[in-house]
Amino acid sequence: MARKPAKAMPSKKAPPALTHIDASGEARMVDVSDKPATERLAVAEGRVVMTKATLDLIVSGNAKKGDVLGTARIAGIMAAKRTSELIPLCHPLALSKVTLDIEPDVKLPGCLVRASVKVTGPTGVEMEALTAVSVACLTIYDMIKAVERGVRIEGIHLVEKLGGKSGHYRA
Repeated sequence: MARKPAKAMPSKKAPPALTHIDASGEARMVDVSDKPATERLAVAEGRVVMTKATLDLIVSGNAKKGDVLGTARIAGIMAAKRTSELIPLCHPLALSKVTLDIEPDVKLPGCLVRASVKVTGPTGVEMEALTAVSVACLTIYDMIKAVERGVRIEGIHLVEKLGGKSGHYRA
């Protein structure tokens, strides 16, 4: 005789709520005025995949539009600083540090893009790090699209987050 599966016990813990949705289902900006200002750090990364020939063009500095990696680095840093203008409901933050590293990788072939963003404040900087990576990747694409239209932007994700009530997260 087949055994009946045990009934699942109801969970006493409510599912996590979406912080940007109020009780009536409307979008809202989260009130962070009562949260303490703590040091917070977020790291994000992504990849721009291309042919080896296109990567060689970037590395040699012979791309028609100029210094691809330098331009993408500056674009990513600028994007982090303007995230609240691009992403609805993000708080404007006085960032204390933004670094953007772009490493050519012949194994992809392509570029690995990594942003690290730091702030001392009442809310985290995950969106700033993700925005920095996204815009840096888009800038690389824009600067090489005339040479190769099939370039792919992949794997943009949060790698690590430190600080705040939820503590440390590592992918």
